Amino acid sequence: MHDKKNIQEIPVIFECQGQQLIGIIHQTDVTATVGVLVIVGGPQYRAGSHRQFVLLARHLAAQNIPAMRFDVRGMGDSEGHPRSFQQIDDDIRAAIDYFLESCPALNHVVLWGLCDGASAALFYGYRDRRVKGLVLLNPWVFTEQGAAKTYLKHYYLQRLFSKDLWRKVFSFKFDYTNSAASLLNMLKQAVGHKAPQTSATSARVDENMVLHIRMRECLRQFSHPVLLILSGRDLTADEFKEMVKGDPEWQSLLSESRVTRRDFAETDHTFSSAAWREQVVCWTREWINTLNCKSHLS
Repeated sequence: MHDKKNIQEIPVIFECQGQQLIGIIHQTDVTATVGVLVIVGGPQYRAGSHRQFVLLARHLAAQNIPAMRFDVRGMGDSEGHPRSFQQIDDDIRAAIDYFLESCPALNHVVLWGLCDGASAALFYGYRDRRVKGLVLLNPWVFTEQGAAKTYLKHYYLQRLFSKDLWRKVFSFKFDYTNSAASLLNMLKQAVGHKAPQTSATSARVDENMVLHIRMRECLRQFSHPVLLILSGRDLTADEFKEMVKGDPEWQSLLSESRVTRRDFAETDHTFSSAAWREQVVCWTREWINTLNCKSHLS
């Protein structure tokens, strides 16, 4: 057990494009060469749902892995206007700069993100040689068509076996009109236009690409290890899984030895149980310790 007196939580203020960002650095007095930067998706701030990001950073620091969490521009306590997760590359770069400057022994970082924070990490990771790993939880790959297909499969199908549904039907309280209209609208979205596929031979990431294709090409260009954690009771994770099933190139990338996948069947989107959060922390710590032993960090 590590002595908690040796762990410091340091509030920091740093600049990004002339605006002040607020963060917390969790330091340990044991020398470490790799740290974890938590990328916060929106609308969210640096504590995380159920204080997940706070607990993660404290646990990692107790295991001699420095961590930093921060608010991007327009979120939490940071200055600026709110922006899309596709527009925070400058925020991530500024945070990495400050993190490494504040912890001189650090040479590399792992980006850790949930939902659109994971997608933002993917967009940025391959652009910065200091990023040597990604931890992606329930990545956001939303399209109206993909969401509709996922909803039909994972909500409407389960709804047919719901006691509550049949209780409403037999008690004449079921709203047939609105339910039929909702189902019809969902079916129309599900059979909408198919997104154009981009061949691996293009080898160029274009910001105008369909979201999941852009993410795929970013992952292709990121040559370092990835830890992918997917919840079992989450429509965002379900949509990601369905997208992968329909895309051989995604399947090929996720089958590479550098990708470690953990399917967490009982969990929801934000890992709302303490036991679930603890498991995520353990997987993260074990994976980073393995990463520390790899020659690619040299």
